[in-house]
Amino acid sequence: MTNVFPTALGAASSLPGLFRAVAAARPAAPAVCDDGRTLTYAELDEASDRLAARLAGEGVRPGELVGLLLERSADIPVAILAVLKTGAAYVPLDPTYPAERLRYMVRDAGVTTVVGAAEQARDRGLTEVRVVAPSDFSDDGATAAPVPTPALDGGEPAYVIYTSGSTGNPKGCVVTHRNVLELLRAGLPLFQVGPDDRFALFHSFSFDVSVWELWAPMAIGATAVTVPLRIAQSPADFLAHLQEQRITVLGQVPSVFRSLEMAHEEAGRPELALRYLVFAGESVDLDVVSGFLKAYPGAAPTAVNMYGPTETTVYATHRVLTQADFDGAVRSPIGTALPHLDLEIRGNDLEPLPDGECGELLVAGTGVAEGYLNRPDLTAERFVTLDGPDGPRRYYRTGDLARRLPDGSFEYLGRNDQQIKLRGYRIELGEVEAALRTHEHVKDVAVTVVTTAAGAQFFVACVVLTDDAPAKPAGVLRAHAMTVLPRYMVPDRYQPVPALPLTGSGKLDRKALQSLAAPRKPSARPA
Repeated sequence: MTNVFPTALGAASSLPGLFRAVAAARPAAPAVCDDGRTLTYAELDEASDRLAARLAGEGVRPGELVGLLLERSADIPVAILAVLKTGAAYVPLDPTYPAERLRYMVRDAGVTTVVGAAEQARDRGLTEVRVVAPSDFSDDGATAAPVPTPALDGGEPAYVIYTSGSTGNPKGCVVTHRNVLELLRAGLPLFQVGPDDRFALFHSFSFDVSVWELWAPMAIGATAVTVPLRIAQSPADFLAHLQEQRITVLGQVPSVFRSLEMAHEEAGRPELALRYLVFAGESVDLDVVSGFLKAYPGAAPTAVNMYGPTETTVYATHRVLTQADFDGAVRSPIGTALPHLDLEIRGNDLEPLPDGECGELLVAGTGVAEGYLNRPDLTAERFVTLDGPDGPRRYYRTGDLARRLPDGSFEYLGRNDQQIKLRGYRIELGEVEAALRTHEHVKDVAVTVVTTAAGAQFFVACVVLTDDAPAKPAGVLRAHAMTVLPRYMVPDRYQPVPALPLTGSGKLDRKALQSLAAPRKPSARPA
């Protein structure tokens, strides 16, 4: 299959402009398949036009932020396109998030309009926003108001995705149309994909990988196939979905892929249509990927490892995994920078480091986001201007440790701060700790990740309890955490401790904390 890199993408100055050009060229082609129904490009264009007209009629104007409180379905692509067509930017509001977190995000972003179901918004306490229902796909195409056509030059915000924050509250990262277009222009030529491909819309739209999963197929006239939450949470059902929908391009977080690989083995290794497996979100599990490819029936898909924080617009690196990677000593090869970005390794004083030395990974280029919404101090701290090879440049400090290898590619080595990546999500330990401290029986708490000898990872909270706390507090603390944190940030285990371990300077000793959190070996005699 030849690589399709259409003229529309090269000429587009905005995401709606790109979509309209592709829709005009491929009106009858399937754009979105969703749980038994299919929207052509013309139908998706019309449905999003109708919703854009309604949003404009409700007062949404260019530059505003519009919340999307939607389940995984075709409603999401329709709503994203509609919001962007008004000149506004969207803020994903995942319905699975706790109501308190959703309310914080709405307040922090200044959201006054939410696309979603009115009842669902009320249930989450979003009572001060205007709620607009998503489009009715059965509409005959007529609009009740003119479709807005704002002039967009690409510098406008396209979305604000909230990521975990170290101060106890999530922070919104502002990404522009130009950021996404540059990602597509740089990334798509690295894949041999075309209009016949079918991309899985697998991830939550609060996870920025979803931006690639939607816009990569939209940019080339291919098909995006939604994966409903009930299917995404069942490896066996998801495997059947891959077969039935003939999905050819699949993005996966490595820890989630392990479950899919086991389901594939248990099902007898059925034939799939996969052409590409794209890994991101955490360190790739080379052994699992290698085993899957070796046992794959027929021509195995190409496995690609990609790395990139939200602040650099989804992906920053690309590496096709080969047998040399599976057999090599580098356990987290993230490859080389995408063509629109430059990666550098810097030391503690942000001085450039030579190849082979471990340091902080910094990213410069047209994928670097605008910064954090309403957080000028944090933006100045993480988005810095430094002298580069060709003069001053704006860099994003990833907080990730890496080193440049002799071939010019990079090896990911972990975090240099108190942020972790777990199951594909970036989590600030301080935010989880701050949430747990709000419980009446918690005097102090620290969280960490424990990896067992078998490779399983557990998110563990070491808790200093009050004297009147229940003897077995795990259930109570977990229930509390579920009310204030997204499910992916809720600790798996709760270990009561008399006190948190401290270093000689009085700071939390996170190395000693891991020893406290490690699973207890059975005692030879009763304690």
